[in-house]
Amino acid sequence: MKELNKAYQVLHDETARSAYDLKRRTPFAGSLTIDSAPAAREIGNYGQALSALLCLVMGLLLLFLVRFNGLWFLWPLSILALGVISFGVIISHAALSNARESLPASHPARRFRVAQEVGFWFLVGVGGYAVYVILTAI
Repeated sequence: MKELNKAYQVLHDETARSAYDLKRRTPFAGSLTIDSAPAAREIGNYGQALSALLCLVMGLLLLFLVRFNGLWFLWPLSILALGVISFGVIISHAALSNARESLPASHPARRFRVAQEVGFWFLVGVGGYAVYVILTAI
């Protein structure tokens, strides 16, 4: 309440208000330094690969936990596990793309982008089918 009264007195009095406005208009003389953490995409190829691996492992563990412990009433966790696995696949694809882009332009691996994409999605499909076989066979 004291701060509100003080602000009212400054705004109500024309001389105090003009003095306040002049004080606010003076530029800041000090130097401004911004300290920020690097963005998530700047963690490097190994950091992205590790993040993708952790997402895939945690999603599979959660999916197998629900299936093999007979916790069928926790079926929403299976949906969550599939979401985590899908997120891991997306991060894996981003890691593959960033690793390819970090290579020099003359590197042979940069020329075979389509083959790398086909191989990646083939591995994702085979892995998904393997998880399906494990979940239905046991």
